[in-house]
Amino acid sequence: MSKLVECIMNFSEGRNTEVIGELGETISSIPGVLLLDHSADQNHHRSVFTFVGTPEKAIEAAFQAAKIAVERIDLTKHQGEHPRMGAVDVIPFVPIKEMSMAECVTLSRELGQRIYDQLGLPVFLYEESASAPHRRNLADIRRGEFEGMPEKLLLSNWKPDFGGVSIHPTAGVVAIGARMPLVAYNINLNTSDLNIAKAIAKIIRESSGGLQCVKSIGVMLEDRNLVQVSINMTNYETTPIYRVFEMVRIEAQRYGVSIAGSEIIGLTPMNALIDSAMYYLQLEGFDSSKQVLENYLLQG
Repeated sequence: MSKLVECIMNFSEGRNTEVIGELGETISSIPGVLLLDHSADQNHHRSVFTFVGTPEKAIEAAFQAAKIAVERIDLTKHQGEHPRMGAVDVIPFVPIKEMSMAECVTLSRELGQRIYDQLGLPVFLYEESASAPHRRNLADIRRGEFEGMPEKLLLSNWKPDFGGVSIHPTAGVVAIGARMPLVAYNINLNTSDLNIAKAIAKIIRESSGGLQCVKSIGVMLEDRNLVQVSINMTNYETTPIYRVFEMVRIEAQRYGVSIAGSEIIGLTPMNALIDSAMYYLQLEGFDSSKQVLENYLLQG
């Protein structure tokens, strides 16, 4: 059986359709790689491409897409709601089939070395690939963003894993790592008050004493005149989607605000949605392996 790895590349470009299209075409052009999903957000000024392939093909697709990003995206002219430190901002590898986490860590290191050697883009290793405990959390690495990186890289504990103490002048730096599946989940609020979204984001995120495995920020959606609590859930089994939704709903009520809607960015594990269905439908004795049609057929 062929090994399969998933790669979810985040690019700091959500408005230039030509560049976004070129990134997608580059990934899809690699034989043996399947582009599963892509999304672009103008407010966040960010695009996410999710693809799977054999380890060798996944690395090739990631490198070629990173090359396009370095050539075409200039962060000195970039402004968006989402924090960013690189033209290609983050490249995680997720084990899918016949792959171990250790093998994904090896992939991240191979890609990191190649990206620095050939593209001159400094690389930080994060999550399971991290070279030190303080580098596991992507938010800690990204803190300071593109504008603050030149000064940050001069600090002894923030020298890149691959590269020197200077950022790429227009493409910044990139984080590459191995991790478990992540759920990118956004909740929109019926208000234009950004302070409310930021306050709620602070309450629910783990780093502020909130929910485990939850990272969140408040952002403004200019095109809808609404604010959003933008969330990354690093382990949906520890903290399920419905718990995040309910906490945001309860906290929003304190400000007299309701939820306008929510969205999932990219792909998400089916069980993450089944958990929420079971909660809201109050299902008793439900067995997803036997009662979800697709699961049942796959077992047969």
